[in-house]
Amino acid sequence: MKKVFTLLALVGLISLQSCTVTDVAPINDNDTISEVFEVTTSFNASNSYSKIVGLNPAIFASDVVLVYHLYDVVNGQDVWRQMPQTYYIDNGGAIDYNFDFTRNDVKIFMGANFALNTIPSSWTQNQTFRIVLVPGKFASLIDKKDYISVLAALNLKESQVQKVNF
Repeated sequence: MKKVFTLLALVGLISLQSCTVTDVAPINDNDTISEVFEVTTSFNASNSYSKIVGLNPAIFASDVVLVYHLYDVVNGQDVWRQMPQTYYIDNGGAIDYNFDFTRNDVKIFMGANFALNTIPSSWTQNQTFRIVLVPGKFASLIDKKDYISVLAALNLKESQVQKVNF
């Protein structure tokens, strides 16, 4: 009986030894797509000093939208500022560029602490913005203030910026 028990124990150990799971299924992650859109628009009374950019397809509810305003070009380098952004102009006024978004669109708009129809055209005409769609799980991991850092963190290249024409 002792030999039979030892033999069964040995067979059991050998057979259980081969029961390991080492298969790793490839992960196909389809919901972490980042995109960048560039929009150049002019603001005036007829468009209520705003521009709506449609998102097709709609983004996920967890996604985050970042918008940057092209403030200047210095030595051939674009200077992007994260919105919302307030600029103070010579007459003591303040001009605001801001945005809001839904799953279906991004609305970029401007305001001021004086009559919008008196804003100098250099602030209303041919303004360029970059809209960055960030998957929700990355939003807390990146420095959102710096546009270049955002692109690097999301592994996006300048060549991937999609220009939106109206």
